[in-house]
Amino acid sequence: MSEVGPFDVIVIGAGVAGLTALHHLCAEPSLKVAVVTKETLLDSTTRWAQGGVAAVTDPQEDSIELHVSDTLAAGAGLCDKDAVSVLVEDGPGAVEELMTLGARFDRNEDGQLALALEGGHSRPRVVHAGGAATGEEIARALADVAKRSRAQVLARWRARDLLMQDGRCVGVVLIDPHGVRHEVRARHVVLATGGAGQLFSETTNPDEATGDGIAMALRAGAYVGDMEFYQFHPTALFVPRAPRPLLSEAIRGEGGLLRDHNGERFCNELSPRDVVSRAMAKTMAAQNVDHLFLDVRHVESFAHEFPTLAHVLEEVGINWRKQLIPVSPAAHHLCGGVATDLYGATSVAGLWAIGEVALSGVHGANRLASNSLLEGLVFGARCAKAIVAGADSPQRSGVLASRDVDATPIPWRFLGDEVRRENTASNEKDLTEQRRRLQRAMSMQAGVVRSAHSIAQAQGVLDDVAGSLNARSTRRAEELWNLITVGDALCVGALARNESRGAHTRAEYEGQDPTFLCRLIHGNR
Repeated sequence: MSEVGPFDVIVIGAGVAGLTALHHLCAEPSLKVAVVTKETLLDSTTRWAQGGVAAVTDPQEDSIELHVSDTLAAGAGLCDKDAVSVLVEDGPGAVEELMTLGARFDRNEDGQLALALEGGHSRPRVVHAGGAATGEEIARALADVAKRSRAQVLARWRARDLLMQDGRCVGVVLIDPHGVRHEVRARHVVLATGGAGQLFSETTNPDEATGDGIAMALRAGAYVGDMEFYQFHPTALFVPRAPRPLLSEAIRGEGGLLRDHNGERFCNELSPRDVVSRAMAKTMAAQNVDHLFLDVRHVESFAHEFPTLAHVLEEVGINWRKQLIPVSPAAHHLCGGVATDLYGATSVAGLWAIGEVALSGVHGANRLASNSLLEGLVFGARCAKAIVAGADSPQRSGVLASRDVDATPIPWRFLGDEVRRENTASNEKDLTEQRRRLQRAMSMQAGVVRSAHSIAQAQGVLDDVAGSLNARSTRRAEELWNLITVGDALCVGALARNESRGAHTRAEYEGQDPTFLCRLIHGNR
């Protein structure tokens, strides 16, 4: 392909957020739209999501107010209330639209949507597919819509950097499947690149989740924040598979129990994820073990409610009817990212961010279970509709309402420019080993529980890995540089936040400090 573009909009990423935005963008015939994905339309973190979509679909048993309250409680004081209201109020309509696009969710015998209870929720409100195959079903439905659309699909292309001109994003540098570099112009670039679970050895994220969008945004000078809040899912299956199979939160909602190596329970299984993961990390350290157990032997409905997971367990030789299931916390979802307004616009004109790559304000310090797929649906649609309506720059709303304003509910504290790096790589064998070295360090020193000393150790490894590289020439090299950049941002934020809040736990600071009721922002004021 000798020449690509220009486009009105380039969407980078083909998960729930990116493909939802693509669907709504293609509703406007005048727009020339492209979607870029490192693999295919079916290969994204969305595909691996199991729990479901949290939404108030039964107003007689649930309410918008309760869902908002649960989300704010999980976020430990750092949610943007306006963003949460948008998320929850738009949620039921987003689920309904997804079903009209072909997504098939599980239903009860009476034909009503089957609703699961998950940790941190006060009511059963999580819709799911195949018990625990929700992400796969959503990815299938949205990929089918994308294939039928008039958008240009650039599969197995990758985004290297954003094109900037006079402080505005005017396109993106893309690398095609043959390694050829293209400078592709666009009036709008939408980052929907997901998170960075590959920072850690234990993760539920696929190999592609290397923080590319956040790293590109940092290099372009966009505001990025809340990077210290990386949520670990408590119950990843402890088997040698990558990514680690996730054992849905809904299993504990059905009665599954967590047990230590003495067979004893040690926490409330339906607490928010940060609470459960922290309890697991402390129990594992006290017993000097690398995993604990999930007990579903007494859950008679397990095979019926979670057929996909029952099959996975059988595949790896675990008889869940008689055996305890080995589990451990695994990096699952980044609560921070590129700061946006209530429509996904970033601090850089022409640049948008939606889904896990974005700091939209809906998750705060700790994401409420099953709000992530909902975020992609809601903000993917809002972003696209804003672009179609002619929006060109961010509003002072949502997280960006705090920019340069001191008297806001959640003020900003700037961390400066420390995390920008020039990118440069070595041979593939070295890259693989250096990536593993980075992952080990981040898991051991900057994972569920951290300290100033351990974070400094992780930073030292990041510096060593960066110093070992010398030319950015392959996908693996680019991904490693992006992981280094995002890892730096996480460590800088984690070192600056001298408290324990949500998904960030400092060993030397057990409680929350009201002076840190703020966002830590990477970038210059």
